[in-house]
Amino acid sequence: MKVNALTLRKGNVVELEDGRLYVVMSAENIFPGKGTPVTQMDLRRISDGVKTSVRYRTMEQIEKATVEDRPHTFLYSDAEGFHFMNPDTYDQLAVSPDIVGDQSVYLQEGMNVILSIHEGQAIALELPQRVTLEVVDTEPVVKGQTASSSYKPATLSNGMRALVPPHITAGTRIVVMTADGSYVERAKD
Repeated sequence: MKVNALTLRKGNVVELEDGRLYVVMSAENIFPGKGTPVTQMDLRRISDGVKTSVRYRTMEQIEKATVEDRPHTFLYSDAEGFHFMNPDTYDQLAVSPDIVGDQSVYLQEGMNVILSIHEGQAIALELPQRVTLEVVDTEPVVKGQTASSSYKPATLSNGMRALVPPHITAGTRIVVMTADGSYVERAKD
């Protein structure tokens, strides 16, 4: 199916002139004051993981590959990769670390994700927008700090670091955005 370059987003799968499939890692539409608007995309070739950057005019037609998005449950990771199970058929699928990438820090046992499947092979992974993690370590509150716009660094249970409000202490469970690792709120559980 041919689509305009303007409509492509992160996670879409396209087939370029070389006949190979690529996953869109990022897409930015640039509208200069003068000249032709363009779409700048960072792509990863599915077959071997090679990353490339391309630029198309926004109205240029690009072949979008047919991909099935299916819900899966994360089970575990080992030397083979990350293992997911289809909750409807109970089929298990091993996904290589290249496809999961830096999102692996958010994966938790039993987490529901969306896997993009093309011809029986997983080519992309979509995590839930938010995950709940525990604060393992954080700095003590400095007297006189206001809660308005001051944040302090904290280490989370998955090893990541995030900025949290001063009232958050070690042992507190918080909700974090998977897109950028930013603090959202205190967990309600």
